[in-house]
Amino acid sequence: MTDFRTPMGRVRGLGAAKEGVEHWWAQRLTAIALIPLTLWFVVGVVTHVGAPHAAALAWLGQPWNAGLMILFIVAAFHHGQLGMQAVIEDYVHKEWLKLTLIVGIRYAAIVLGLAAILAQLWIVFGRAAPVAGG
Repeated sequence: MTDFRTPMGRVRGLGAAKEGVEHWWAQRLTAIALIPLTLWFVVGVVTHVGAPHAAALAWLGQPWNAGLMILFIVAAFHHGQLGMQAVIEDYVHKEWLKLTLIVGIRYAAIVLGLAAILAQLWIVFGRAAPVAGG
């Protein structure tokens, strides 16, 4: 089998993309983290179906659940961003478009993830504050 890597690439464990296996590992680790977090989230949502809005807020406002929700948000957005990046790298062949899409996906994941975390923190710390228009 022919090895197309440079000697330095072989030493560092880098392939043709010069990235190594960090992306692969990050995607697998977030997937593993998402298994119990998703189960926790689904059970929590299902147990609150039909419950008053205040009960769901109280559940999300508990420190343990708030921490798990923030972990779920971070893992889900990071995993989604990594997956979209892999699809873009595999199927988009124009370099300018590939770079634009990857940067856009990364920024979208950061902005939306931060918005979700801020919403969770609002539930934990700002629950008693009145909501505008409501």
